[in-house]
Amino acid sequence: MPALICGSLAYDTIMVFPDQFKNHILPDKVHILNVSFLVPRMRREFGGCAGNIAYNLKLLGGDPIPMATVGQDFAPYRAWFEDNGITLDRVKVIEDLFTPQAFITTDHDNNQITAFHPGAMMRSYENHVRDVPGVTIGIVSPDGYEGMLQNAREFHEAGIPFIFDPGQAMPLFNGDELRAFIEQADYVAVNDYESNLLQERTGWDEDTIASKVKAYIATRGPKGACILAGGRRHDIPPAQERRITDPTGCGDAFRAGLIFGIEKGYDWETIGRIGNLMGALKVEHPGTQNQRFDYAAFAAEFRLQFGYAL
Repeated sequence: MPALICGSLAYDTIMVFPDQFKNHILPDKVHILNVSFLVPRMRREFGGCAGNIAYNLKLLGGDPIPMATVGQDFAPYRAWFEDNGITLDRVKVIEDLFTPQAFITTDHDNNQITAFHPGAMMRSYENHVRDVPGVTIGIVSPDGYEGMLQNAREFHEAGIPFIFDPGQAMPLFNGDELRAFIEQADYVAVNDYESNLLQERTGWDEDTIASKVKAYIATRGPKGACILAGGRRHDIPPAQERRITDPTGCGDAFRAGLIFGIEKGYDWETIGRIGNLMGALKVEHPGTQNQRFDYAAFAAEFRLQFGYAL
């Protein structure tokens, strides 16, 4: 069952500054800030919400179709996805722009300075949901402003159930626009902080939002997740990770589990547990697309952690 994953494909360039930023920034001179940090350690990761969700869904044996706009420098990412059997038919290259990328510098206190270049993502509206045949479910994840509005509208018009995942793109939209997203969507997925922000911006409490969709899903980090569906509240226990290496991309891994569970028709208690376990397995690895397992290994770990089989 093909799942259309709308969102960004991006490079994450991660650098480590072997000191503390505060030792090199004079508080009384921030109005004329001019600093340079030597970063002897650097790595480049494949990322972006659509990329991360698609990668994780593929691990589960799903059939993700990422839909995104990328730039002239996409070749290494293309090779990575081709090696992993992920279709790129709906990824459009904008030759005069760069693929979206984040430049993240972290110090010894885990403080971060991040610069994000949206690049080709700003032309995501050049792709259309209506042009993709055979899709049974979709997700509208963080992307360009016009593209997100257009994708939600086209999913709704086509009668294709989809998840609205505003994420870090939420500040782009006003209350009316966020209410429209919710009313078009079948599911809404946010984290704890985003849930509070969504309620503040829409003027709707969580029960009101839940009444307008099939399920309102809020992740709660180490506390698991909460799913409001069908007038019931499901508090989903967390999965246990063996080690905590890097939390980046956990939310995207959870959303892949959410899509997989919905496609399979599982109950919400099981869907939430699938999402939580996907997040826990991601935490154990650096970057967002470095964990490796197949469905059989995932199912075995699910039974070990939760005491029943998928």
